[in-house]
Amino acid sequence: MTKEEHAGRHLGLLGATGVGVGAIVGGGILALAGAAFAATGPSAVLAFALNGVIALLTALSFAEIASKFPQSGGTYTFAKKVLTIEAAFTVGWVVWFASIVASVLYALGFGQFAAVVVADVWRSFGGEPPAWLTGFWGVTGLAVAATIFYTLMLCWKSSGGGQLANLGKVLVFAVLIAGGLWAMCGRSAPSLGRALTPFFAEGAAGLFQAMGFTFIALQGFDLIAAVGGEVRHPERTIPRAMLGSLGIALLIYIPLLLVIATVGMAPEQSVTEVSRAAPDTLVAAAAEQYLGSFGYWLVLVAAVLSMLSALQANLLAASRVAMTMAGDRTLPRALSKLSSRKTPQTAILLTSLIVMAVVIVLPDVSAAGAAASLIFLITFALAHWIAVLVRQRSVSRPPPFRSPLFPLVPVLGGAACVALAIYQGVAVRSAGVITVVWLAAGGLLFLALFARRARIADASSAALDPEVMQLRGRSPLVLVPVANPATAEGLMEVAAAMAPPEVGRVLVLSVVVAPPNWRPEENPRPLDDAQAVLREAITSTAASGNIPESLTTVAPDPWPEIARVAEAYRCESVLLGLSRLNEDSDATPLDQVMSRVDCDLVVLRAAKGWRIDQARRILVPVGGRGGHELLLARLLASLWRRGTRDVTFLRILPASASAADQRAARQALRRLAVDVWPEQPQFEIVLSDAPGEEVARCAAECDLVVLGVQRVHRRQKVFGKFTLQLAATTSTPLLLLSRRG
Repeated sequence: MTKEEHAGRHLGLLGATGVGVGAIVGGGILALAGAAFAATGPSAVLAFALNGVIALLTALSFAEIASKFPQSGGTYTFAKKVLTIEAAFTVGWVVWFASIVASVLYALGFGQFAAVVVADVWRSFGGEPPAWLTGFWGVTGLAVAATIFYTLMLCWKSSGGGQLANLGKVLVFAVLIAGGLWAMCGRSAPSLGRALTPFFAEGAAGLFQAMGFTFIALQGFDLIAAVGGEVRHPERTIPRAMLGSLGIALLIYIPLLLVIATVGMAPEQSVTEVSRAAPDTLVAAAAEQYLGSFGYWLVLVAAVLSMLSALQANLLAASRVAMTMAGDRTLPRALSKLSSRKTPQTAILLTSLIVMAVVIVLPDVSAAGAAASLIFLITFALAHWIAVLVRQRSVSRPPPFRSPLFPLVPVLGGAACVALAIYQGVAVRSAGVITVVWLAAGGLLFLALFARRARIADASSAALDPEVMQLRGRSPLVLVPVANPATAEGLMEVAAAMAPPEVGRVLVLSVVVAPPNWRPEENPRPLDDAQAVLREAITSTAASGNIPESLTTVAPDPWPEIARVAEAYRCESVLLGLSRLNEDSDATPLDQVMSRVDCDLVVLRAAKGWRIDQARRILVPVGGRGGHELLLARLLASLWRRGTRDVTFLRILPASASAADQRAARQALRRLAVDVWPEQPQFEIVLSDAPGEEVARCAAECDLVVLGVQRVHRRQKVFGKFTLQLAATTSTPLLLLSRRG
């Protein structure tokens, strides 16, 4: 971990636990307890307990993968390590919206409770509050005001979840529970039994419906992973904070619900009927029943504190998810920028604007809770699946924290989340519709605006961290045909960069060119030459630990044989070495054969004895047509991984290019350079009507030229006139890239 990364980690165990407690404790149960009792009666206690089991299984899976990937972004960060960038975007898009909808839930919950507080205070002074105060505009206005307040606060300074508010609400809940347990001691056992009868007011269907409505009440431990990049000693702190915050919530929720269902109701009342009549104020009315007006006001205080802390925690987490996605180009890159106060102000502002828009459009706590529960269930099911993949594929570096009873924990937890999500989507159609609409909107935005840059940035990041290939189940195979032992070392170094030894494979091919009517026993020279080539290739790479696989074949013509082997072994790339490449060289067989191979093609033109470590200054001419950016990103990131280099991106425009054309070209070149090169790149726009001469002039000052070659269809030549002219006019080593056809 770098000093900069360590300095950005300001949350200890107390602060990280505070993020979870701030999101979990209070807000969900106060907003949704009434809906749960209305759906299933006293068995709402069981509904919360069963949700607690699912949440515990999920927290264990989250803790395992968060200990391995302690960066901000939560489930999105996990997904981009083991899934494709398209799947990771879908996960991140859902996770971002999940925290947004949770913020809406808590903003509306605050608005409702705050409106009640203001109305009661108004009445205490002898007046009658206006009707709009507790209506749509009053509740919505208070919700928006709270969102604006925390938006400004988070833009000013990142916070760990409001420790004073957390402490205050935990103390309030402790008083409510203690008072309720004391009141239960004064009731007879038959009286308490009657209060819990019928336990299943609506049968199994009601129980499942209550679970779906209220699962969001236990969401919040996952937000610790969403801010994982700000947690100190994350390998130890994140698992402890997740399990600790969830444990605190369950120790509060289960006793409180039991108290509400028993002593919170008058002897002649049913908790089911009372909750159906007034679900929003059920907890306050129950506290007033056994603690008087003191209990009523205590609940209102707890509600306001809980809603505010949960709103803050979800806004914080949602903005960090957006920031992380923007850094990967799956959202506008402006969202990833930090202000002078080291906060992602743009991400916070956009997230808050969406929250306020949804608050106005969907001013219904029950609908928001149902949608949030469904979306979180989907993301949690994905987290369980990712946990299985991470454990199976983390061969070289297993997670520091490993959940017990693997794979039982993620399998049971994932199945429970999927089952509950399906039921929730069918039973509460509005929640399903909201989820489908959001996913459809995200898919369209990704394909239209983000897909190209996101795929390029993903290719670069995967090449920078070879373990990502392993976690995604990829083992790239690079085919390296070698005919000249003198070029074997340089080729094998490039191959090692393209296929890291710990995850990739290199297959060295030596083709024995058999003359007509060849008899090996009479003319062993071709075999001896092939063995010498393989021996040199293996020897040159043995010191680095990257011992390649080898293959010797016999064929009358090497070029068709190379194509056949590439297709037979399903190679990801073919790396060729040519001692010369100019207009007089015999490139036609290469054009004819490699144009029909469906894999990436990399051609190295370098002098004998050239090594990749000699390439400190790299020139990347860009023609503007594109098509090979993914291959370029993988190759440059692989070279960067082997050592620091200076890279210059060059674009040649006609001398008559307008100022607008120059600005557009500069902007496009800058975007490409930033996406494919991990460090601060250099880029240059040059006006010239002789592009070949200009590139050759710049190449003379560099150690390596990396040039993309278009291969649009099978019949097109691999090397065009410009490439051959450049090769003829410069002695600088060339790496020519051609994407798969």
